[in-house]
Amino acid sequence: QVRLVESGGGLVQAGGSLRLSCAASGRLFGIHVMGWHRQAPGKQRELVATITSDGSTNFEDSVKGRFTISRDNAKNTVDLQMNNLKPEDTAVYYCYAHRGYDYYDYWGQGTQVTVSS
Repeated sequence: QVRLVESGGGLVQAGGSLRLSCAASGRLFGIHVMGWHRQAPGKQRELVATITSDGSTNFEDSVKGRFTISRDNAKNTVDLQMNNLKPEDTAVYYCYAHRGYDYYDYWGQGTQVTVSS
């Protein structure tokens, strides 16, 4: 089993910044991709950003240039730095980890990000 614990959500004004952190523990063998998804009220969960164990990144188009993702393989953490936040970024953000050999995904409990206009 893999446990993911997020931290760092909160309320911020438009244009502000937040940093989300996710700590992974447990049986991490085979976890190649980690990242963040988000789900806004009434909408489907969507991918925000991912990072592989060798540092390759991928971002959803609306966050490119504003969000960065980083990973510390030694500490088993993945962070999402969110700058120039917009009200449409308001959502519950979920950390996730993808196990490559059986395509299984683990999810954190989610952390709320609210951006006021």
